Order: sequence, then structure tokens, then C-alpha cells
Amino acid sequence: MNFDHPYNNVPQLQASQSRRIERWAYIYITVTLLGFGALLGRVVQLKLAPDPRLPKAVEVSTSSRIQLARRGQLLDKQGRIMAITTIGHRLFVDPQVVEDITTIATDLGRVIGSEPVDIDRIIHQRIDSRYVVIEPLLEAGKVQAVRDANLAGVGLEPVQVRHYPNGELAAGVIGMVGFEHTGLAGLEYLFDEYLEPLNGNLTYLRDVRRQALWFDPEEYQPGRDGDDARMSIDLVIQDIAEMRIREAVADHHAGGVRAVVLDVHTGEILAMCDVLNPRPGWDEQTEDPLRLIDRRLGRNRCVTDPYEPGSTFKGFVWAVATELGRADPDEVLDTPDGIPYRTSRGRRIRDSFYYGKSSWRKVLIKSMNSGMAIVAERMTDREMQSVISRFGFGEKTWCGLPGETAGIVTKPEDWTHYTQTSVAMGHEIAVTPMQMVRAFSVFARDGTIPSLRITAADPGAQEFRIVHRVLSKKIALTTREALRRVMTEGSGREAQSAKYQMFGKSGTAQLPKREGGGYHEDRYVSSFIAGAPFTDPRIVVVVVIDDPDKQFNSHWGGRIAGPVVRDIVDQTLEYLGVAADQPGYREVFAQANQASSE
Repeated sequence: MNFDHPYNNVPQLQASQSRRIERWAYIYITVTLLGFGALLGRVVQLKLAPDPRLPKAVEVSTSSRIQLARRGQLLDKQGRIMAITTIGHRLFVDPQVVEDITTIATDLGRVIGSEPVDIDRIIHQRIDSRYVVIEPLLEAGKVQAVRDANLAGVGLEPVQVRHYPNGELAAGVIGMVGFEHTGLAGLEYLFDEYLEPLNGNLTYLRDVRRQALWFDPEEYQPGRDGDDARMSIDLVIQDIAEMRIREAVADHHAGGVRAVVLDVHTGEILAMCDVLNPRPGWDEQTEDPLRLIDRRLGRNRCVTDPYEPGSTFKGFVWAVATELGRADPDEVLDTPDGIPYRTSRGRRIRDSFYYGKSSWRKVLIKSMNSGMAIVAERMTDREMQSVISRFGFGEKTWCGLPGETAGIVTKPEDWTHYTQTSVAMGHEIAVTPMQMVRAFSVFARDGTIPSLRITAADPGAQEFRIVHRVLSKKIALTTREALRRVMTEGSGREAQSAKYQMFGKSGTAQLPKREGGGYHEDRYVSSFIAGAPFTDPRIVVVVVIDDPDKQFNSHWGGRIAGPVVRDIVDQTLEYLGVAADQPGYREVFAQANQASSE
């Protein structure tokens, strides 16, 4: 028997291996226990005396990043940009991340070209903050310089920036956006929800240094730019109107001027402007504190501030009275030839000029208060009130512009004989320029009144526009013909155009006192409204001059507001490509060209 065979040592080998495993097990257990003990000690140590770096390490490990989308553009009728948004950058500092708080102002000042002292003061005012704005909007040329400098604790935040490429042109109509890029006034406010963008959002996993590690595609929500809005305002026509009314303010040292240009075919508001002129030493009757802060914040007085229309209102009364058969255009009325007319209730009605017995047509052409009062007494109270309601006075035009008012109208229960004869002359009623151009468009159309719009009409689409009939086509044309003669025989003679046959009416009303009621004896609201061309009207223009200085020029509407309307009509129709229709204009124009060439 061979006792040296390897199988004879198996028990000894197994015993040796068991002892070795047992020793290593004791070692592993001991090391593990020591590790747990050290870990427990570390936990206790972190609880009692944590390392200052710990808070940063235990923050939420995900971050969200907003991806800015752009606010929609405001465009004019022809697609020109009125307001547009770009993405700029805000420069900020995180003092908690800055490597050396004592030198960061110097380093950053060198990069952006600013005084280090100013930067240092801004930072130390909020030294405990994590977000200190240095430049709300950093110049575009300095953005890359900041990125290249790669200064710890200095960051760039994308922000929306609203631009108005045309400067102050149409500023009061366009309005403005606020700090949060939401509309505060004007069209910016009106179309805020439509223009508002949907910002994108990206959520990602980050490390302790806040650097992106990974993101789930499902956590990314792409942004969407706001929709563009195309307005009915035409910037060229707006510029024509604004330039002319500013000249009128200077020429007549007026407290303000308003103007509206309307396309009578579509109901589009082509231009709308409003100027205030605070005059030192004057007791101004109109104020707008927000306009002093920023012109874009001021109220749009073309829709907010009613005025007494005076004789410009007579055409509406004349048309309805004629249609009701209360007077015939050729009927001769017993109007006075030298003394004021007395109504059946004894009220004295004065005329600027006394013409003696005159036809009902001449009453409108010559703007005779006495003739208007005579026919007003033939009408019932309800019939006179129907003039107001037919033409849309006493209610909003619903053109969509913010702050629109309905004007001021005497209630039926308060209606008196004095009211009846006053309204016939355009007194005891207050209207807005927007209401006036809409109502006057009835004479420029076929007797129907259109709904107004501040958005551009699509020439390729058959849009449903609400119109309703106010007068018969015959009466509308008859009134237009009488208003045409106002321009040739009446108060519109100084406003006559050499190019286009206009039909219009002037108005001069006393300025109401701001407090205490009543009227100023020698202060006025002068206005003029007209349509053109006569044969195929395209536009209606109204101009209201608030409180003109009589020392500078006349205060009569036909003399000071009429020429402003004429100039706006001429330039607007020329711009629109409407051919001149004034008889003999082509010959006169050719002769003038020949004379200038010689």
C-alpha cells in the first residue's frame, strides 16, 4: 500500500482551506464593521459640523431651462413692421459663485467697458443674493466678449426685447409692453393674447457643478412664437396725418388735435392720431398724466374723449328730417333776415349770418341755426332721438380699441324743448371722432353704415361684415350733394381741394368747462369732417382742434380745421392711387407743370 498518494492528504488540505477562509472572513467582517463605523461617524460629523460644501452637493439634481420664444409682430395694412421682438441678454452676477468678490467688478468692467466702482456698488447692495443684475439689456456687441471672458459667477440671461422701428410714429395707437413683455396699452394690450408666445422648457440632469449630464427627450417642450397681427393702420397715411396735425398745433397754438382717416368701403381705420400740447400758463381743459410718463401709455382720445360736434352734426339731422318728410330740400323756410329766431317756447336762436327766407337745402349749406331749429320743432322728440340712435351715437363703435366710450347723450326722460333744438345744432350731445367718421360714411356709401375694424381686411376673402341701413340711397346721395355745396358755397370754401371734389361740414362749438359745468365764452372746439372723391367716395377724414388760441388765428372750424382735412385727403388719395376728379384739374395741373419747366 502506497501511503504517499495525494488522495491520502485530502482531509488535511480541506482543513487548511477552511482555516484560511475563516481568517479572511474575520478580516472582511472586521473591515466592513470598521467601514460602517467610519460611515456612521461621518454621518454624525456631518450632522454636528457639516462641511460648507455639503449644501451644494445635496441640492436637487435636475434643472429647468426656459427657452424664450418671440412675441408676435404688429404689422401695418401693407405688412410693414410696427412692432417686433428680438432676443437680447441681461448681464447678472452670482456673488456666491464668484471666485474673488474683491476683483470681479474690475474684471467685469474691463470686459463690458463700464466703471468698476459702479459695478461694485451694485453687487454689494445685494451681496447675499444669488442674482444681481448688472445690465438689464447688454449691448449686442458686448455679449460675445462676456462669453469669451468666462468669468466665474457672471451669467447672461436671454430676454425678449420689443422694438418699434418707426420711432414715435403711431406710438399712441401701438401702445407698449411692460417688464414681463405683456401689453400695457394700445394695440399691444388689445392683441396681447394673440401676440403672446409660448416659451419652451428643457428639464435635465446635472452634476454638482450645475453642468448638464443628460436629458430625457420627453422632458423637452419646444416653444412657439406668438402670432403676427396685421392692422388696418397704414403707416404712410398715419405719417401724413400726424405731420399735418402737428403743424396745426403749431399754427394755432392749440391745446391738442385729433384726426381719423376711414376707408368707407371696408370700414378699416387707416390712420388715427392724437396730439396734446400743454401750454405754460394755460388752464388746460384736457390732461393725460400717463402720457407724460410715456406717450405710448396715454389714452387714445379718438375713442375715449367725446367732444361737442357743433354744426358737423347738422347733416345727420338734416338727412333724417328730409327722409321723414318734415322738410323738402327746396322748401323755403321763414328764417330771419337780421334778428335772432324765436322758437315756439321763446328760445332765441342766433345765426352767424342772417340770409332771410332760405330753402331747407340752403340751411345746411350755410349752416343756419334758425332753419335747423324750425324743422326740429316739426319733429317729435322720438324722431330727433332716432337721429342719434340711427347713426350710432350714444353707443360704442366696437372697433375694438381699449378705453372706448359711448359719448354723452341726454336720456329720453330728461329730454326737453331746449334739448330738441340744441341737438339739431350739434349741442347738448358729445361724440368721439371715431363715431363721427363711421356716421359720416353713411353719406359716402349708399345709406348703409359699416362696422369698423382695426385689423386689416383680407382682399382675397369674402368676410362677413355687419352693415345696416340708416338712410335710403336717395337721401344719402341728396345729403352728399348738399354737403358738396358746403365746400363751394358754405363754410368749406377755404378747405376746397384743387384735386378732389370733397363733401363736408365744419363745426365750431364752445369749449365746456372742466369743473362746475357751463362753457367758456371765448374758447372753442373747432372741427371739420369730409369725404372724397364725391362721385365714388373712398375715405372720410375728421379733424378736431381742441382749444385753438384766437390770438394766433381764427377759431372757426372751416377756416382752421378744414385745410388740415383737405391736405390729408389730397395726400392720402394720391398715395392710394385715386385719380383726381376736380373738373379742369388736369388742365390746371398741365399748365402748372409747363410753367415750372419754363
